[in-house]
Amino acid sequence: MENKHFSTKDRILHAAEDLFAQQGFAATSLRQVTSLADVNIAAVNYHFGSKDNLINEVFRRRMDVMSQQRMTALRKATEHAPGQLEPILAAFVEPALAISQDRSGGTAFIRVIARAYAESNEGLRKFLSDQYGYVLREFAKAITPCVPTLSKEELYWRLDFLAGALTYAMADFGLIKRPSGTTEAVHRQRAAKALIQFAAAGFQADAA
Repeated sequence: MENKHFSTKDRILHAAEDLFAQQGFAATSLRQVTSLADVNIAAVNYHFGSKDNLINEVFRRRMDVMSQQRMTALRKATEHAPGQLEPILAAFVEPALAISQDRSGGTAFIRVIARAYAESNEGLRKFLSDQYGYVLREFAKAITPCVPTLSKEELYWRLDFLAGALTYAMADFGLIKRPSGTTEAVHRQRAAKALIQFAAAGFQADAA
């Protein structure tokens, strides 16, 4: 990891993100983070206060941007294509897939998200729900008129499935690999289009 271009706080965040991606949250110690970031433990305590806060901040620095992008795209979708489901789903999917093209650690963050699914960290789950639950609620509110026969419970189930499928697509470890000669951007656009169409069919399917 190249350190000299980053502030102390950013070096710590980059190091933590890399280590959490490789080892998970529980297996990563603050000593390992400070060693990789080339800082002392006092710097971690000063900027973050605890390992739990450091974990939260690794998510916050990317989730804040992604959430803002999603909300902006959602407003545009509901204004320019009212009542249409796919533009709403695109507003949810496309900002997330764009993270995977971020050369400043996007790939590592995707693995960190996968760790969050795999590890039982109630503190992190509460933080994400408290900070970003409003995004899902706003999307649910926007989707509801497009699928008026779905109950609220069924709608949230399907949003949950979409979030899981999106994480899988972001990780790019499925059956569809990027073909030779296809750019990363084009591959992601194709993935987004396929996922949006798949999700739209799922939301519009009759409830059980």
